[in-house]
Amino acid sequence: MSLLGIDIGSGRCKGAAFDGCGSIVAQAVRSYDTVSRGGNRVEIDAERFWDAMVAVTREIAAATGRDPVEALAVSSHGETFIPVGKDGRAVGPAVMNADNRAVEEAAWWRDHFGADRVYAITGLPLHAMFALNKIMWLKKHDRDTYSRGVKFLNVADYVLARMAMPCCTDFSLAGRTMAFDIRTKTLSDEILAAAGIGKERFPEPVPAGSVVGRLSRRVAAELELHEGVVVAMGGHDQPCGALGSGAVNPGQVSLSAGTYECAAAVSASPMNSDKAMAYHLNSYCHVVPDRYVTLAFFPAGIATRWFVEQFCGEDRMVAERENRSLYDVLDERAAAACPGPSGICFTPHLVGACNPYWDLRATGALVGLTSGKTRHHLYKALYEGIACELAVNVAALEEVVGHFPALSISGGNARVDLSIQLRADLTGKKVHTLHCSETGCLGAALLAGVAAGVYKDVADAAARAARINRTFLPDASSCLAYAEQFQQYKMLYASLVGIREMTRRSSY
Repeated sequence: MSLLGIDIGSGRCKGAAFDGCGSIVAQAVRSYDTVSRGGNRVEIDAERFWDAMVAVTREIAAATGRDPVEALAVSSHGETFIPVGKDGRAVGPAVMNADNRAVEEAAWWRDHFGADRVYAITGLPLHAMFALNKIMWLKKHDRDTYSRGVKFLNVADYVLARMAMPCCTDFSLAGRTMAFDIRTKTLSDEILAAAGIGKERFPEPVPAGSVVGRLSRRVAAELELHEGVVVAMGGHDQPCGALGSGAVNPGQVSLSAGTYECAAAVSASPMNSDKAMAYHLNSYCHVVPDRYVTLAFFPAGIATRWFVEQFCGEDRMVAERENRSLYDVLDERAAAACPGPSGICFTPHLVGACNPYWDLRATGALVGLTSGKTRHHLYKALYEGIACELAVNVAALEEVVGHFPALSISGGNARVDLSIQLRADLTGKKVHTLHCSETGCLGAALLAGVAAGVYKDVADAAARAARINRTFLPDASSCLAYAEQFQQYKMLYASLVGIREMTRRSSY
């Protein structure tokens, strides 16, 4: 027996089958590309999501052998929406989370409804990325697609529809639409009335871990699974990742270190306070019953990938010649060149800044370069900058949710011990690495296990399957050594904003 968790991201679909203790039995991945159409429009053929999910599931089914899949659930990214007809098939392209065409619609809410009222109901700061704004854009600019769209589904809902399941979503994914009341856990009559869109155009919100149905013979054959496999309600990727990290109770915080770095703090009630709004924090339903998550996130892996691709060709050749990981080579050379602080401040804002600034005009910066600095100093400076940005966000989170002692980290940008230790040193928090790095898939699989009766409840599932691997403790001497550089880092962003404003004024 195994439990299948599918995690559908904005660029790839991952899947993993787990045993009851959270160990991976089989896994697979498929990638796909979005299309940018100008005017901040980013789309994809919705069928690409289904095709990727089918391919991943088939590969895993073939590899599970004596441990056939008993139950499955789907985790997905949020904000993307797909207009579908009565048959559950898409009648237009999926409008992606990175799509920002609805800037005017987001501004309308600010001017006619109030950003504070939207935040009080939904826990979301105003932004063009949220699905409701893009649906409003569709209603105004593409009436044909809008009218043919009987329902507007997120990606996980669409995959469920393609599996012939009832039209429903979970509280966490509903919370990414900007149409959901996070306190009543229902679609907001007030928000939808203002938007002029009927509640019937959205799937029914139900708790994560609910039984949605069982695979029919036809769908099971297409997925190459057994007929009758339990299909459970999954959720948004960040709360699913938090569950897979073991973050289920107040005071626990997961840290997903990928293209963006996202800290998700668990609480017993929404944390959409005035202070949280000032920091632009997202606060919405967890996939754990009667729990909420508050997110603080910023671009991170984008910067390291950019640097390695542009400047580390020689190190890559050494790694290939010695049959070693490129990051092992870079870590070794960075440690030799720079055993202490690099003295360089790097801001990882290559695609703008997220929390706590929410400044889309921000850019990356390097300050402190001298003739003696090498690319290995810069490599370390990148990880220092990410750790500094995390420390800024951790401080903002603690002001809102209260003190927490540790972070449980997962994701591709957490593979480097150097970077994990820097996160511990700059935040002053213990940082736990996990037995399973695919926490989004694991969280979805645990929800499937709850629905199938493998676990008593979500807390039991997390206790049995979300296991700590190693713990990195803050190093007191390193914390002291970085004190001055961290202060400089915090001043750097404010200085750059001031320079930008002076330049803007002088251009008039």
